[in-house]
Amino acid sequence: MDDAVVSPNRSADGATFLSRRGLLKGGGALVVGFALAPAAGFAQAARGVKAGPPDYHAVDTWLAIHADNTATVYTGKCELGQGNQTGLLQVAAEELDMGMHQVSTIRLDTNITPDQQATSSSSSIHRGAPALRAAAARARMELLARAAARLGVQPGSLEVRDGVVSVRGENGFRKVTYGQLLGEKPFNVKYDGTAPVKAPNEYRLVGQRPARVDIPEKVAGKYTLVQHHRAPGMLHGRVVLPRGQRGFGVGAKPVSVDETSIAHIKGAQVIRKGDFVGVVAEREWDAVKAAQALKVVWRQGEPLGDHNSVHARMRKDKTTDTLIANVGDSAGMMQKAAFVRGSSYQCPYQSHAPFAPNCALADPTGEQLVIKSPTQDVYSSRKQVSEVLGIPEEKIRVQFFEGSGTFGRSCYEDATQAAAIMATQTGKPVRVQFMRWDELGWDNYGPAHAAEVRAGVNADGDIIAYEYDGWQHGWTVTSTVSDSARTKAGVERASGSGSITVNPISTGSMYKIADRRVTSHAAPMVNYLRGAALRSPLDLSFAFASEQTVDELAVAVKMDPVAFRRRNIGDVRWLDVLDAAVKAANWAPKVMGSETQSGDVVRGRGVALGTHHVSYGAAVAEIEVNRKTGVIVTKKLYGAMDCGLTVNPALVENQMVGQMIQSVSRVLKEEVTFDDNGVTSLDWSTYQVLRFAEHPEVTPVVVQRMNEPSTGAGEEVMGATAAAIANAFFDATGVRMRQFPMTPERVLKALEGQQRT
Repeated sequence: MDDAVVSPNRSADGATFLSRRGLLKGGGALVVGFALAPAAGFAQAARGVKAGPPDYHAVDTWLAIHADNTATVYTGKCELGQGNQTGLLQVAAEELDMGMHQVSTIRLDTNITPDQQATSSSSSIHRGAPALRAAAARARMELLARAAARLGVQPGSLEVRDGVVSVRGENGFRKVTYGQLLGEKPFNVKYDGTAPVKAPNEYRLVGQRPARVDIPEKVAGKYTLVQHHRAPGMLHGRVVLPRGQRGFGVGAKPVSVDETSIAHIKGAQVIRKGDFVGVVAEREWDAVKAAQALKVVWRQGEPLGDHNSVHARMRKDKTTDTLIANVGDSAGMMQKAAFVRGSSYQCPYQSHAPFAPNCALADPTGEQLVIKSPTQDVYSSRKQVSEVLGIPEEKIRVQFFEGSGTFGRSCYEDATQAAAIMATQTGKPVRVQFMRWDELGWDNYGPAHAAEVRAGVNADGDIIAYEYDGWQHGWTVTSTVSDSARTKAGVERASGSGSITVNPISTGSMYKIADRRVTSHAAPMVNYLRGAALRSPLDLSFAFASEQTVDELAVAVKMDPVAFRRRNIGDVRWLDVLDAAVKAANWAPKVMGSETQSGDVVRGRGVALGTHHVSYGAAVAEIEVNRKTGVIVTKKLYGAMDCGLTVNPALVENQMVGQMIQSVSRVLKEEVTFDDNGVTSLDWSTYQVLRFAEHPEVTPVVVQRMNEPSTGAGEEVMGATAAAIANAFFDATGVRMRQFPMTPERVLKALEGQQRT
């Protein structure tokens, strides 16, 4: 790929003129050690000395130019496996007129990198890139001014390629590099967003497909994950919790702890802070044994009920009701509809279930407590540790190290805070890793959801009324460890979002419906399971219910579901992703469920729309259903996404593949189970996930919109995928599944009902 910069004016030989934006910095190989890229002078002297965050509007906060004409980019978004570091480096290199081989980045660190809040909600490019782009533009403007002064010319006569600024003269080109202009020195300028940035038609890197910068070391087995870290003199720690959480509000309160019960394990030590209980030992296996051998009597709470009754309970609970959308007269128009379809739907608690349990390492031996953590937000993590320990934030340094994947609030803050508690009490570095039963049993689950959906259509196939009622409870951003360590009352405290509301985008907004009502019913978070963000929070549930209802309307008027959606879609961007997905799938129009199939194995296709925030997603699913065993196999998936300006289509395609495979796992297999005494799904047998051999063939399609703002791309096709699988099941069997996961037992029960009728 040509690394020449595309500028407003181009010279005869294809070089470009410098008269616009600024600089930030792009990316070559991701630096996985903690060195500040290839710099020595200003970068090392000015950074890492004291607690951040650095000045958000200082160009020096975002990048450093080195004498060898390379640049280090500092971002506030961490690499969680989605490739965002590559995309952000593209944005920076684009504005700097540098090549990807000249730019690199470092891990997030509260002493060094800017505070851009959590890497969540598909926000890395959507919310993370604008500041980076603006800072880079301002930096480039400054470099241009310095180059013009050095070369004695006007800025508009300059050309730049790969960080080399040149001007054409009578005797050829005179040149100066960025490194010669600034190498190892600070910019000492602020950015305010006024420095002009490139127009999309000038891009040479943005919109292209450079390889992910983190992959080579991961493939070579050299990439440093948080689980790999050790420190001299380090102890191993384990958190001690009951097997499976109780209802929220009970917490993990020890009534008594018999420390003598682990006296036989050499060097094992009990760590207490408030209601927090942990153990440390010099050998990891001794810590594991001590955590299991320690005799603790735990407080018991009210009976939790079980996972089969939670939906009915939410619907009976006293809820906080919010009208999310209310236009026209949906009830009145329902009376005028030629056909009305709708039903109740039940959707489960689901776990983050990272492949490797969460881990963190805390070292108290320096001037700061240094914590290596897989957190999604180093600054928030630092604040939480400060609150748990009761020490100032500037005494704590949090460095991000990638873990095994999370996509939502798994137990990474629990591990981080537990390591901090144990390290400060022992005065030694402590590495804490959760056990599988702790990770699955004390996760911050994606909350369960119950839905009631009704919609009406006229005889011409126009949706004229729509109603969605959704029940769910809230979530907490306070970890179990924090709750335990900061109280002796054993009462968990909800914080952050007191309730989750139904997403209006995923509940009919993509269709031209003049009369529509969407109501969210938020149950109080008392004696339910802990809830928090999970990838595409609740959007699988919304689409599973809503898009099946839309399909039922299409069947009622005997229309192909694609043609029915095309007729009713109200936004060309929804239409374009639908068309892209069905084109990739070579969709053959028909009325769903209209073909009678013989034999044990039947096949079906389904289509659906859905999203999470503001992007557009569509999916087509091809499945097989074994009517004898109840097993559903997803054979092929086709997905399309419009996330505005796609900085790197390959990254988005990778994300789509991951999203769609994860959706298959969640809609067919994943469910947190519990009884009166607590969570019972504590391992890979009791909490099933899709196996590698079961994943479908996935075809992702990116609908590129170069002139639109970038929006989220990490979770926006998941709901459509779940609903497409459900619609394909109806096409194959003529039966609707109103609950997921669509397990073999539930499939057989649904098919038995069909046989009886």
